[in-house]
Amino acid sequence: MKYVSEKAEQRRKLSADGETMKNSETTFEENLKRLGEIAEVLEKGEIPLEKAVEFYSESVKIASLCRKQLDDAKIKITEDGREIMP
Repeated sequence: MKYVSEKAEQRRKLSADGETMKNSETTFEENLKRLGEIAEVLEKGEIPLEKAVEFYSESVKIASLCRKQLDDAKIKITEDGREIMP
């Protein structure tokens, strides 16, 4: 049984230590899409508990990366706004 498409699995590449790729390697949009894919799988409820726990763990890591990417964008916007103001 396939839980995610092959393309989704390729996008999800894990580093040697098992951590999700760093935010410099994946875009916010890619991370958000992966979260959606995981949510779809979990909502179906047709997977073994062990796999569901793995997906949940991955989603927590990705959500953390998304938060950091949003925080970084907010800081950049704020800094850029200060440069424009005299």
